[in-house]
Amino acid sequence: MNKVIINTDIKKGKINKNLYGHFAEHLGRCIYEGIWVGEDSTIPNTKGIRNDVLAALKQLKIPVLRWPGGCFADEYHWKDGVGPRENRKRMVNTHWGGVVENNHFGTHEFMLLCELLECDPYICGNVGSGTVQEMSEWVEYMTFEGESPMANWRRENGREEPWKLTYFGVGNENWGCGGNMRPEYYADLYRQYQTYVRNYGSNKVYKIAGGANSFDYNWTEVLMKNAHFYMDGLSLHYYTVPGDTWNEKGSATDFHEGEWFKTMKKALRMEELITKHGTIMDKFDPEKRVGLIIDEWGTWFDVEPGTNPGFLYQQNTIRDALVAGVNFNIFQNHCDRVQMANIAQTVNVLQAMILTEGEKMVVTPTYHVFDMFKVHQDAELLAVDSTLGVYEYNGETLQQVSVSASKNAEGKVHISLCNMDHQNEAALELALRGINVDDKNLYGAILTASSMNAHNTFEQPDEVKPVEFNKFAVTDKKLAVKLPPMSVVVLTIQ
Repeated sequence: MNKVIINTDIKKGKINKNLYGHFAEHLGRCIYEGIWVGEDSTIPNTKGIRNDVLAALKQLKIPVLRWPGGCFADEYHWKDGVGPRENRKRMVNTHWGGVVENNHFGTHEFMLLCELLECDPYICGNVGSGTVQEMSEWVEYMTFEGESPMANWRRENGREEPWKLTYFGVGNENWGCGGNMRPEYYADLYRQYQTYVRNYGSNKVYKIAGGANSFDYNWTEVLMKNAHFYMDGLSLHYYTVPGDTWNEKGSATDFHEGEWFKTMKKALRMEELITKHGTIMDKFDPEKRVGLIIDEWGTWFDVEPGTNPGFLYQQNTIRDALVAGVNFNIFQNHCDRVQMANIAQTVNVLQAMILTEGEKMVVTPTYHVFDMFKVHQDAELLAVDSTLGVYEYNGETLQQVSVSASKNAEGKVHISLCNMDHQNEAALELALRGINVDDKNLYGAILTASSMNAHNTFEQPDEVKPVEFNKFAVTDKKLAVKLPPMSVVVLTIQ
């Protein structure tokens, strides 16, 4: 039996809406074909951005979008992506498939996308192969409203008013594809580069330093010790990979029970990462001024057979949905330190929201989790006490259920529950303190499936989708809830 107490009158802090952020890199078919089709395309579009994808993403109320990478960011030179498209420099995308990048989707197109989505832009600058001047001029180009060479050039290129630029990353994975740097070296470079990421007029940039890869706690220690005064956020990257090595990722759809269990086990390690990196950050920043920015997370499996291995295209099953739900509960329960998270990636890459093929589009089980959980954006985290049952497989055990709860500005309480067990129902005793509940003010939604590898295709787009959930009974401020195997549930109390 899983026993959970929701203290609806004890608030633990605000859940930053940016925990539901996204990431779109120039990788595979994420930007080109996925988001950008060009104004001359037969696919319906708004100034080159495909309308079906735009509508689907607007439904999620995307709060923030990270671009242009990823590894691509540290080989991206922004000046190649502005001005008349026919004159833009073509380059080779050396990181992702060796394909030609024509730079048709650049700063103006990205900022237009953010305006259409009504989300904040999060731009990642080039430290690995770029210069301080290049980064400084990019910020000037986007945000300076007065007379200057870059502001004048922006106007020549069709944008009179400056954009609002909220978030800026100074480099990406500089321990790896962003330059193979030592943390001491990058800390000094970060201090130098960020100096020239200036605030112009009323625009204030939230500066994000390139943080650690997974369990590299020394990187966090060195960055915080040497540069925390100069940053607003510090990133962390962690992917859920079932295999023991990067060469043993496994299939996104053809997997066995042991791989399901191991995937859940790996997903739950996010809790350990946030706790340990957060403890190091607390040593230098006890007031928690610097946000932990988990700007790359999600599942990473083998590419789909027959696709370009550099495009990282994978299908998306109910297993991915559980990983998403579990991570959201962890992020929310650490909302005092975690201020943004960006799933990798938005369209056609890794744990995508949306898959496209020509004019066809389908949303994934992960998309539905984002849609169900968006009710938590900017709500107050509620105190939860729990005694969780056991999910056992082949002699190993995990907690069976993942949970978090929030109260929004209208007073609605939302409770997120994930049953990670692939074969057993989870019985839940849910006590609600500080609120009256009955059948009339309680409703739920559930995402589940009958098989571990259930997924949506262009031919069967609704194989996995949310439906109404009513497997609960109310008695004396308590709920008896039965969660089916492999299920994500959101309960709402009005």
